[in-house]
Amino acid sequence: MAKTVGYPAFGSRIKRLRRSIGLKQSALADLLEVDQTTISRWENGQQTPAPHVQQAVFTALGPTRSEDAALKRLVMNSSDCIHLVEEASHICLAYSASRANDWKTSQRALLGVSLWQFATDEIQQAETELKDEGWWDLQTPAPKVFLTSEALHDEIRISAGQIIWERLYLSDGTPVRLVSGARISGA
Repeated sequence: MAKTVGYPAFGSRIKRLRRSIGLKQSALADLLEVDQTTISRWENGQQTPAPHVQQAVFTALGPTRSEDAALKRLVMNSSDCIHLVEEASHICLAYSASRANDWKTSQRALLGVSLWQFATDEIQQAETELKDEGWWDLQTPAPKVFLTSEALHDEIRISAGQIIWERLYLSDGTPVRLVSGARISGA
């Protein structure tokens, strides 16, 4: 069963996303029907909204993403076990047939779904470490490499193994994360 968990460094995430798409705090506040001070407090880490509000923020910002069909096609046709997510919300944009096989799902079932709800403890810990590593402050941070354990959910199976996160940008400036890795032998 999927769990509802807030995103580590939520404020840094929305700040990077908001700036990358050229949106002012006041415009985001208008979009979400909150005060600009609320956006400022979220971005500065003075307040953290509930997980359902965090998801609503990413949903509101979702329409600003462009399709980037060529990048998605490259991911989907890759022979490697990879997937592409919108970095702030972990909404799945594309994944390879090899990843679909690893997840034990079809190659379209999880498109548009936030994969954050399926994050293992190790993935959640790695996300938490990003802020201290300066990930959210850098235009092109170094790849993040770590190990995760296996997790079984109704919708997806996460294999134990190495994960590599690399930041890319869509044509509209939206930061995305290319996720690749290798399964642990025998897993």
